[in-house]
Amino acid sequence: MIINIQMSKQSILHQAAGKFEETRFEKIHNVIFESSNNASILVANEIADLIKSKQSQNEKCILGLATGSSPIKVYDELVRMHNEEGLSFKNVVTFNLDEYYPMEKENIQSYYYFMHDHLFDHIDILPENINIPDGTIEKDVYKYCMSYDKNIDEAGGLDFQLLGIGRTGHVGFNEPGSHYNSGTRTITLDYVTRADAAPSFLGIDKVPRKAITMGIATIRKAKRIVLLAWGINKAGVIKKAIEGEVSSQIPATYLQTHSNTTFVLDIDASSELTRVKTPWLVTALTWNEHLKRKAVVWLSELLGKSILKLTDKDYNDNGMSNLLVDEGTAYDLNIKMFNVLQHGITGWPGGKPNADDTNRPERANPPKKRVIIFSPHPDDDVISMGGTFDRLVEQGHEVHVAYQTSGNFAVADTEALKFAEVCKFMSKSSKDVEAVINNINNKEKNSIDTLDVRKLKGMIRRGESIAATRYLKVPDENVHFLDLPFYETGTVKKGKLTDADINIISKLIVDVKPHQIYAAGDLADPHGTHKVCLDALFMSIDELKSQEFMDDCWVWLYRGAWHEWETHEIEMAVPMSPDQVLKKRTAIFYHQSQKDGAMFQGDDSREFWVRVEDRNKLTAQKYNNLGLADYAAIEAFKRYIF
Repeated sequence: MIINIQMSKQSILHQAAGKFEETRFEKIHNVIFESSNNASILVANEIADLIKSKQSQNEKCILGLATGSSPIKVYDELVRMHNEEGLSFKNVVTFNLDEYYPMEKENIQSYYYFMHDHLFDHIDILPENINIPDGTIEKDVYKYCMSYDKNIDEAGGLDFQLLGIGRTGHVGFNEPGSHYNSGTRTITLDYVTRADAAPSFLGIDKVPRKAITMGIATIRKAKRIVLLAWGINKAGVIKKAIEGEVSSQIPATYLQTHSNTTFVLDIDASSELTRVKTPWLVTALTWNEHLKRKAVVWLSELLGKSILKLTDKDYNDNGMSNLLVDEGTAYDLNIKMFNVLQHGITGWPGGKPNADDTNRPERANPPKKRVIIFSPHPDDDVISMGGTFDRLVEQGHEVHVAYQTSGNFAVADTEALKFAEVCKFMSKSSKDVEAVINNINNKEKNSIDTLDVRKLKGMIRRGESIAATRYLKVPDENVHFLDLPFYETGTVKKGKLTDADINIISKLIVDVKPHQIYAAGDLADPHGTHKVCLDALFMSIDELKSQEFMDDCWVWLYRGAWHEWETHEIEMAVPMSPDQVLKKRTAIFYHQSQKDGAMFQGDDSREFWVRVEDRNKLTAQKYNNLGLADYAAIEAFKRYIF
């Protein structure tokens, strides 16, 4: 069941709390929301209701709080309720889950800093009621950890514990191997956990190797537990936590034995759950075309058979007998789904002129289209759709590229220093250049780049982008650097979207009046910029959709270096020849500052060009395995209907 914000705020999260869905797979109660924003508001409302209930009884409210990206919107809503609705936190006592060790409080990467920045500095909580593990403790660490648990017990125990979940299955920093009865303690962080944190620290080598964390037993003593999980990156571990056996290798599975736990998920995070991914295994369905396509592709991949070889018995043995009741024989269904997939493959992403477009993913007319490719960073265009980009230009369409952010934050100091040294060598008046060099060489720990250094890094990304677009024969005047303001903070933490961001995008769309828009639908990037850029585009489209030219504008979403559309989701598949694969690689290579260990790779050590080639080849192989043509590589797109 998918929940939306209009439902009752009082009962959604508590419906059968502590029980799991009525399937043979799930072992933890969970609720799926269309939007993480909506979900966060409801969680914040539950916390607020608990605070007010305790106030009415003249009691303290003891909250266990989490850090990371998942709870930020919850904290934003609590701050809003304090400012606009008078919600008081004077009766609240908080205990945070964890802290890096060692870690100074004033370090912008510390959880002490995080909590004050996102919550404590904006509400009326009493400072003496804030408890966060001390990352500076040097002596008697064991004794300190024991006292942290004791302080929780003496406060009356946790009334509510808010959790996130890491890709290792950790809650708090209870990494794989953590014991069921563990209390607050120091722990060595898993490599995957440190890799996920690397973007914030500007490199995995700067991420602490240890942390202080509440233990599993400490967390499980809470009267109420709510775990938040957003995004496709969390889908795999969420399935293991909810459907798997209790295991120290996935510490979140320990919550299966807690009587009042709810996992709050968005659609992407829930996507691997059996009732979401393969609902025909769970219940009788009313089959729509999307589900039919999804089911046939799944069955083909499960059995290792091409679609046209699937039999009635294959469908019956795998929970889809009622599908055949609707469709007749397996043969009829196979032909139908094979044709649907076949019709999505095209070498003409802008539409094929003077051709019957009845069964093509794009329109034939107008034969020459105006196209805007939106790229969150100054390389996502060629990384994610370089082959399609090349096809659009070669086939005569008017292609514009819009780089939504400067990407300056992803340029390493060493790279910027190299360019500054060249400028110094070439310049007769090198005073300003010398200042930039000094700023880089003397940058203190945790400090942000000066404006001039950020400008230099942004110019590096611009120069690389222009080189790549010229290689693909795009006129310079069709290359737009939007430099959206939300990004230009100089730190990992970006600003909020404002009208200024939306207006910049809207102006470009109005000026170009495109027939096609391509945008990054990849929300799995570890830096989070892709999602903000996509939100900004969607807001702009929503404002402009009533204009007449938008009636003839189609929006196609690509995915980036981290994740690909599932085969059944792909609505336009653009094949590439071996020569085009090499041409795409060359275009990516122009972005030299992002090669050889780019700053935001996540836990995948492969360079972006290797990742994306492997991914494009895998997509082509999946199509071939389904019984379709054998291509060297395929780029995939899904249409966004507004």
